[in-house]
Amino acid sequence: MTPLARLLAERIRETGPITVADYMAECLLHPVHGYYTTRDPFGTAGDFTTAPEISQMFGELLGLALAQSWLDRGSPTPFTLAELGPGRGTLMADILRATRGVPGFHAAAQVVLVEASPVLRQKQQKTICRGDDLGLRWIEAAGDLPEQPLFLVANEFFDALPIHQYQYVKGGWHERLIGLQDGALAFGLAEGPTLPGTMAMHQREEGMVIEENRIGRFMMRQVHHRLYHHGGVALVIDYGDWRSRGDTLQALRRHAFDDPLAHPGEADLTAHVDFEPLAENQHHFYTTQGTFLTRLGIDARAERLAQSMTGERLESHRAAHRRLTDPSEMGSLFKVLAVTSAGAPPPPGFA
Repeated sequence: MTPLARLLAERIRETGPITVADYMAECLLHPVHGYYTTRDPFGTAGDFTTAPEISQMFGELLGLALAQSWLDRGSPTPFTLAELGPGRGTLMADILRATRGVPGFHAAAQVVLVEASPVLRQKQQKTICRGDDLGLRWIEAAGDLPEQPLFLVANEFFDALPIHQYQYVKGGWHERLIGLQDGALAFGLAEGPTLPGTMAMHQREEGMVIEENRIGRFMMRQVHHRLYHHGGVALVIDYGDWRSRGDTLQALRRHAFDDPLAHPGEADLTAHVDFEPLAENQHHFYTTQGTFLTRLGIDARAERLAQSMTGERLESHRAAHRRLTDPSEMGSLFKVLAVTSAGAPPPPGFA
């Protein structure tokens, strides 16, 4: 039993079962034993690898797409260039490098990172700045984003936000809870039925599980507010679907799947993203990651980079290209949602 598991068991004995959302929040962000507050989880030495760590092409193409969107909207000055959950800072570093030649873009940009982990903030500082003073600013919530034009990216961010789960049993929705069974953490259901706040409640099948990302919807409302009043674009890239259903809670530890209750605080917890509530009937565009990157020109970029490579380096580069775009890998599982102000042109990659 991990140190956090012992603390959670003690809490449950004293106050009763906790929601899945509370459990995820403690596992990921507990100030002493939380997964994100105590380690760098990225890369081969961590527990998982994200698209920016797989290839520089991912961040370069996203950066140019954001810069073109900025140009298409009249090059507003100043504007916020923001990232939700920047990880090591690799994506933002690639975005800034790729857009260095866009006239006026860097001069107008105010770079803002939404990050709660002190460990990752230090890594982001080193990765993004590299000796240059870009005026980086860190905030803890989307509600703290400046009230000005916003050009934002969130890659594999919403999947790690705490979710509530509900199961349809005997004619009612019951919230899924985590309690104790023989001294170990175990799933159970709340006694009284409740009414989830999630959208699309027309399906009701015995045993069916649905998930609700309340924090994600709240954060996107803060983004929608700025896009509506000031303009801009928000790009959300994550694994999931337009209307995700079922129990998708999963744990990843040492690059392998794990029981979500087995190692609290020592494994990454995520759930598939339900994109429909994030769009929330705002002006939006939606496609798969493979289609998005292909439309942005990743094939041509991959070929150009390959010209200077040989041997294992070339094979690794080609494998990264396939991993990002192939339908059997990340190409179809990962989706891209673009939200923008009504009447604005579609961002590159969605035409």
